[in-house]
Amino acid sequence: MSQPPNQPPQGGFGAPQDPRQGGFGAPQPPQPDGVPQTPPPPQGAPQTPPPPQTPPQPPAGPPQPGYGYPQQPPQPQQPGPYASGPYGQPPQQPGPYGYPQQPGPYGQPPQGYGQPGQPQFPGAPGTPPGGSRNPFKGKPALAVVAAVAALAVIGGTVYAVTSGGDDDPKKPVAQKTDDPKGSASPTGDDEGTGGGADPENLNGGRQAGEAKVLWYKPAPDAPGSGADAPGMWITDKTAVKAAYKQVFGYRVADGEEAWDPISFPEKICSVTAQKSSDDKVVVAYMSGSSDRAKCNQLQQIDLNSGAKGWKGTVAEGGLFDTTLKVEMSITGKTLMVGRSQSGTAYDVGTGKKMWDKQRYGDKCFPDAFAGGEKLIGVASCDAGGSGEHDEIQVLDPATGKAKWTRKIDGGWRVARVFSVDPLVVYSTNKDKKTWNISTFDSASGKRRSQVSVDLEIGAECGWAILERALQGCGGVVADDDTLYMPTKAIAAANEIVAISLDSGKEKWRAKSPAEETMLPVKVEDGRLVAYVTPSYDAGGQVVAIPLSGGDHDPEKLLQNPAGAARIENGFFSKAYDWVDGRFYLSSTRLSGRDDAKEKLILAYGK
Repeated sequence: MSQPPNQPPQGGFGAPQDPRQGGFGAPQPPQPDGVPQTPPPPQGAPQTPPPPQTPPQPPAGPPQPGYGYPQQPPQPQQPGPYASGPYGQPPQQPGPYGYPQQPGPYGQPPQGYGQPGQPQFPGAPGTPPGGSRNPFKGKPALAVVAAVAALAVIGGTVYAVTSGGDDDPKKPVAQKTDDPKGSASPTGDDEGTGGGADPENLNGGRQAGEAKVLWYKPAPDAPGSGADAPGMWITDKTAVKAAYKQVFGYRVADGEEAWDPISFPEKICSVTAQKSSDDKVVVAYMSGSSDRAKCNQLQQIDLNSGAKGWKGTVAEGGLFDTTLKVEMSITGKTLMVGRSQSGTAYDVGTGKKMWDKQRYGDKCFPDAFAGGEKLIGVASCDAGGSGEHDEIQVLDPATGKAKWTRKIDGGWRVARVFSVDPLVVYSTNKDKKTWNISTFDSASGKRRSQVSVDLEIGAECGWAILERALQGCGGVVADDDTLYMPTKAIAAANEIVAISLDSGKEKWRAKSPAEETMLPVKVEDGRLVAYVTPSYDAGGQVVAIPLSGGDHDPEKLLQNPAGAARIENGFFSKAYDWVDGRFYLSSTRLSGRDDAKEKLILAYGK
């Protein structure tokens, strides 16, 4: 059975129409843990996923089998984004999925992109999370106060949680569950997999050739409105996971606690997906529990020892430039913290402020960043004006100076960055109901290619409230010359498509070896490692596909035990990784239901 996206809905895009430039600062002197702080201005970010919203309606006409969108007749030629250039005319045939192919945002007509098979929202390929649509259409710094129902995905069904919340005194705070040990059934039935479940019970009835559950940890209690469980970091010693108000560290070999859990006075609101070269990460948590709290408290953590390093407070920007939500990334020694309209860089080792990325040029406000091997910035320019557009920059992580800037045509939004090196960008045009995937030379900004493959994107992408969340997609991998993209599972099994980054054309396809979804994890040792999700009675798989092509059946690296299939299948909102021959699966969102046996992290191996 296919899995929903690996993060809860997270929102809309855009810059305010009347922004003002504000000041910036280095982390301010920390307050002792637990000391109340002066409330900042009102916060408008909802703390729970938004309620359902009616999706865009397709034009009338006979349905196209398998996708649900009518086929359009050939469209008359129209001037392209750069009508005076060589790519001024779009193709005359309709595009895949019933929408006419349109010129991309980078000055070249597409070869094969269009509307995926489900109604799209700007910025997230694939099907949105079940039962949820984004109601916050507009600009990220607009203060929006909304009462929304919390959605919890339970057994594949969406329930509305209407009682309890972060401030409900009747709801428990994050702590280890007191469920008795050793209650897991040999069949893997998760009715009895509370705290301390014995992994040997999850291995009960394990067949020859099946992998082992090395260890399993249940999630801490969460408030009735649910809680985020962001990030998962694996070193050669520890597996580290954040959940609600705590960060947990476990020894990779046996799952025993590597160090005492780190607790925060308020809930964790952002983390660095990357770790530094010396295994440090930074966690952001809220300044308080009221609606006026900000996501501005920073804490550095050593993943191997659990030691707390420097801490600080992110300064506010201007009137519309807030820390209601921040996005963080690490590139080399630089920690980048993005506000709604700007960013500040810190030394990840010391917490010292390095530089600010502020408004520039034609009213361009940097409102999103992506890190890793390269530091990428995306800005909203002339928001609300006749020249409204996005711009992409590659930034020097040491100074913040732009190595190059690429202007995107009006009407297009840079929604996701599938890879920072090579730079692979996913953009959407909501009015034309089209999408575009293009790759760029990181040194010059010159476009290498744009995808010309007829596919329905199956990447697992969350939503993004009050920020773009450029790196909010899982299940997409790129190496120097190839993009590995999962297709959406229409009937049963899906495929992974290898796409040349030099031509944008398909190189090969590999079909999932089971009637379940297969998702790329990483390129390792000359092969693509992928995860095949479990079914109700069979464990998932970790497989390897040769980079030379998908002609051969994927090699099975791990066959997860059937006895743990119910547990494995319960990670609806998930992160996953393959490190040193072990496969790790963890939750990224907790529902907060009292009767749910919620899962935190699971490790498989031989």
